[in-house]
Amino acid sequence: MFPDTHIHTNFSKDSQAAPYTQVDRCLLLGMKELCITDHHDYGSDLAGDAFLLDFDTYLPYMRRLRQTYEGRIQVNIGVELGLQLHIRDYLEKLVQNIEVDFIIGSCHFIDNMDPYFPEYFEGKSEREAYEHYFDVTLKRILNLNCFDSFGHLDYIVRYGPHTNINYSYAAYQDYIDPILKALIEKGKALECNTAGFKYNLGHPNPSEDILKRYREMGGDLITLGSDAHAPEYIGYDFEKTRNILTDCGFRYLTVYHQRKPDFIPL
Repeated sequence: MFPDTHIHTNFSKDSQAAPYTQVDRCLLLGMKELCITDHHDYGSDLAGDAFLLDFDTYLPYMRRLRQTYEGRIQVNIGVELGLQLHIRDYLEKLVQNIEVDFIIGSCHFIDNMDPYFPEYFEGKSEREAYEHYFDVTLKRILNLNCFDSFGHLDYIVRYGPHTNINYSYAAYQDYIDPILKALIEKGKALECNTAGFKYNLGHPNPSEDILKRYREMGGDLITLGSDAHAPEYIGYDFEKTRNILTDCGFRYLTVYHQRKPDFIPL
């Protein structure tokens, strides 16, 4: 079983899973390693402190957890950072002062709203909402360097009025290709997030066509995560996703240790 590098615990407000239950599930599935990546979304008035990590508590706890499982499974320590331009200085300073293995950069808040909530889509068409999301995503990737892999690129389609019924790479190519180009030029990985299957999209985030296009453009840094907030979703549809990634032309998965990439053959 490939390592799951996007796992949440009860250090994130939207998970009730104790860290050790997540690690135990990884052990049961036969993983050699994993990465816990709890949320840190700073700088949103809407979220307030709901998705802020207390790093002074989180990091020592995770180091103790890693020691507890030493010799059985490798527990890597990560964080999922919410990317926003108005906190650029804060984010860049933060990552210089925390010792973690892996940082996922994600776009959760757009115009101070999370597309998870239906209110985000009020007053705009689904197309307008998606286009704006990709526009903002590109600006953040171009101007921020505080992450290793970009998380769930088409996250917004999980929650759109018609989810991905009217959505495809071809329909949004002009918005998505510049994002992929920026990631490649900056040496950032792209995450293949299998939660899209859990959300009944029938595809990972991003979808297969985007993964294939990223590879065609020269992108070869691909990370794999379930975005699991509960043990039963860890490693979700990883075997199916292995076939997707190989069909797209990938030969290796990328995992990060002390923010340096290592590679696992597919």
